[in-house]
Formats: sequence, C-alpha cells, structure tokens
Amino acid sequence: MTKFSYDAIGEDGRMVSGEVDAESDDVAENMILDFGYIPSKIKKKREISLNFRWSDFRKRVYPVKTRDIILFTRQFATMIRTGVPIIELLQALEEQTENQTLRKTIKDIAFNLKQGGSLYNTFRKYPDIFSPLYCSVIQAGERTGALSDVLDRLTYIMEHEDKIKSDVRSALRYPMIVCLFLCVAFLVLLIFVIPKFVTIFEAAGLELPLPTRICILTYYIFNQYWYILLLAAVAVFSSMTIYFRTEYGKFIRDSVMIRLPVLGKFLLKAAMSRFASIFFILQYSGVPVLESMSILSGTIGNAAISHEFLRIRSDIEKGSSIAAPLKSAKYFTPMVINMVAIGEKTENLDRMLHEVANHYDSEVEYAMKGISEYINPLLTIGIAFVVGFFALAIFLPMWDMTKITG
Repeated sequence: MTKFSYDAIGEDGRMVSGEVDAESDDVAENMILDFGYIPSKIKKKREISLNFRWSDFRKRVYPVKTRDIILFTRQFATMIRTGVPIIELLQALEEQTENQTLRKTIKDIAFNLKQGGSLYNTFRKYPDIFSPLYCSVIQAGERTGALSDVLDRLTYIMEHEDKIKSDVRSALRYPMIVCLFLCVAFLVLLIFVIPKFVTIFEAAGLELPLPTRICILTYYIFNQYWYILLLAAVAVFSSMTIYFRTEYGKFIRDSVMIRLPVLGKFLLKAAMSRFASIFFILQYSGVPVLESMSILSGTIGNAAISHEFLRIRSDIEKGSSIAAPLKSAKYFTPMVINMVAIGEKTENLDRMLHEVANHYDSEVEYAMKGISEYINPLLTIGIAFVVGFFALAIFLPMWDMTKITG
C-alpha cells in the first residue's frame, strides 16, 4: 500500500485535507469520493529513505527543462503525423534527446508501451516531467484519434508560457542587479566609510546632524548585533518558505499578490490568459468540463484562483452552467464571463476561449511593458535616496568643520 495525501472540497463547501492508503492514485480518488468529498489534488507521499537512488541523483543533475519538453512534444507530434509507429518513434526520440533524464524517461515509456500500456497511463507515471494537463491532453488525443493536433495546441501553450516567463525574467534582471549593488554599496559605506568620518567629526567636537546620527546608530546595531540580525533573517526566511509551501500559505500569498496595485493586474491578466488557453485546449481535445475544472485547479498557477475552481466544479456538478459560477467567483473578469456565456449559448465554447486567450496574451505583453516603465523610475528614486542620504551624512559635518576652521 502507498500513502496518498489529498486536498478536497467537503459537502459543506469547505476545504478538507487528509491521507489515505491505496494501491494507486485511481483507487485513492475512488476512496476520497466514497467519503463524500470532491478531490482537487491527490499526491503520493514520498517516504524518507537513506538509500542512494541514482534516478533521483540524475533528476537533480540533469533536470528536465520546459524547453526540453517543448522540443520533445513538437517532434512527437510531427512524427505521429507522418505515420511512424509509436515504438519506433520513441526509439528515435530517445537517440536524439540530449537531456539524460528525459532520454531515460522516453526509454521507460517505450518499454511500458511494449508491455501493453496506454500512452496516458504510461505518461502519468512521470508527474515530475509531464503535468496533469499534458497527460489529459494525451488521453484526449488517444480517445479522439487526433493526437498530433492536440499536441500541436499543447506545444503552442507551453511555448507561449515559456516566453512569458522568459520576458518576466528579462524585465526583472536589471532591477535585481541594481538592487543588489545598491545593497552592497549601502553596507560598504555604512560599515567601512562612515565610521572613519565619524571619528574625525567627534574629535573636532561637532554636533552631528540627524543623517549622520542615523548612520552611526545603524552601524552600531550592525556591528554589535550582526549575529542576531543574521539568525533573525534566516529564521524569518525559513519560516516564510515553509509557510508558503503549505496550501493555506500559498492561498494567502497569491490572494495578497493579486491585489497589489501594479503587479496584481499583471498576475490577473496572466491567470486569465492561462485559464482561457488551458480550457480551450481541453475543450478542443474533448475533455469533459468537470475534469477540465479539476485540471485547471491544479495547473492555473495561482492558489487563490485554484480555490475558486473547486466551487465552480461543485456548482457545475449540481447542474449549473459554466458562466454562472464564474460570475459569482472572484477574480474572473467580465470579458471572460461574457465570452464563456456566449460560447455556451452558441455551442462554440472552444472558439470563444481561443479569442479570450489571444486577447489576454496581448494584455500580458502590454502589462509587462508597463511594469518595466514603472520600475525604472522607482530604481532612480531609490539610488538618489541612498546617495543623497550618505552625502548628507558626510558633507553636512564637513561643512560645519569648514565654518569652525574658517
């Protein structure tokens, strides 16, 4: 028996968590349903072992990156379209894949398929590499016989999300470097420069101005209690890291971030883009709506919005339309709600979702440019403040000294 942890929605609509012992995740899901709960997340618990495992070491040394999955998926779809048998296809992909972890995974997939397993059941054995969305698309492609088409759509989504992440990293790289050097300059001036000038000023018997007294006090705190500050920083950082790894911590963090003045709007637009893109490909692939809601809950990338999907699924199970619970839920924009309602009425939901995804893709790009334009003035103000503060701390007493000597 394997132990599984789960998060689910109870009969009263509240979130519940627990653990069950089951032979597989399918059995675990059925057990949770028998409890009267709607499972939103089921995860196999890892047992602590002191034995060395080469597979775990390989994953750490050769992690499978998103671009490796994108390349694999594109080649997979192309070779399926040309009619290459699955086993031969995987053997060819294994030979040309550079990432060792992914190459070993492809080899294992081919072996499992030779034993008579389905693509879906085989791919879902590797959750660290293939997400629930990826596996669901594989299952839908197998079911409908349009595997290459749905993989093309999946590749587009992964490429677009990878591009957004790359743009975010590029936009934040310069501000982070500036902030790092600003902190280093602050500490160097505070620890090594200011104390030498203070000694001169005190020897001259000057009454030190407020900026200089603040620098002296800060230096004294750093010099006398640096180890306490370091331990406090480590403790706070560790506590926050552990807390934000919990489900409730993720919910609080994402709820706060999505309400921030500038960043919140960007995060909301990115979430709407991801929602429409994923929901579109699931509808295009023929995945049932209830199953789509479960997949969206686990792949939306925002715990606050993910929590809303649990209630949306519960309402849909009771016979509601999709648009109605979206309207009563938080965070979903009027455009998303109206387009989904129109798509339901015209039975053209996948096309409407595609239009919404394209719209919010453009909105995300504009929002990213807006954030960059917003950050640069703040950096300029921050640099000016630090330079001005230390200039006052040093030059005001020097100006007093010139008056005395003059």
